[in-house]
Amino acid sequence: MDSMDFSDILASSIHDIKNSLGLILNNLEDLIANPDNHIANPRQASLLQHEARRANSNLIQLLTLYKIGHEQLSMRVTANNLDDFLDEVVAENHSVCRALELELSHRCAPDLEGYFDLELVRSVLDSTIGNARRYARSRIELSAAQEDGFLVIRVEDDGGGFPPALIGLLEYQPGEFAEAANPGRTQLGLYFATRIAQLHRNGDLQGRIHLVNAHHLTGGCFELWLP
Repeated sequence: MDSMDFSDILASSIHDIKNSLGLILNNLEDLIANPDNHIANPRQASLLQHEARRANSNLIQLLTLYKIGHEQLSMRVTANNLDDFLDEVVAENHSVCRALELELSHRCAPDLEGYFDLELVRSVLDSTIGNARRYARSRIELSAAQEDGFLVIRVEDDGGGFPPALIGLLEYQPGEFAEAANPGRTQLGLYFATRIAQLHRNGDLQGRIHLVNAHHLTGGCFELWLP
């Protein structure tokens, strides 16, 4: 039997850790949601839940990037109603945001549709919301619209915004903006989002990300452009 490549061993280990962390998250969510459990510091429990979700999101990103690099990732592009999709994403992230005293909402036309891989884009949004939770003062907002032949999905917060060197960024490669990006705006998350966006193509059009400040809210605005 051929010996395993180190990257294969690493991917297998990440998968095992992700499964264990998922079990921890499920039990933690049950403990927090059960009114019979009198947690001395509910906010501390919610912060623990927040960090566990971030770690789980990072592991999912690493596994996905491994599959992309080894050409093992299968795209499942389907037609999706954006209002329903964003509503689901908000619902999945609502409890943690509420515990952190953050308002999480979404807005888009009720009949807006887009063609994309539902789970891959969900992973991008979950990661971006997780990052926004660290910087938002009180609000995080998701939105979607058709612009210039693209579906644009935005995640905004009312925090301090992206560093100047990242503003207007259309693509991201690891290390290019290491000094400009503050520790919370992770290189992994931006690189992952870029790769997922690039997997989405329609003719000559290719997906991309775009970073701006003060689009609708006062802080950073992450934009996912899908053809």
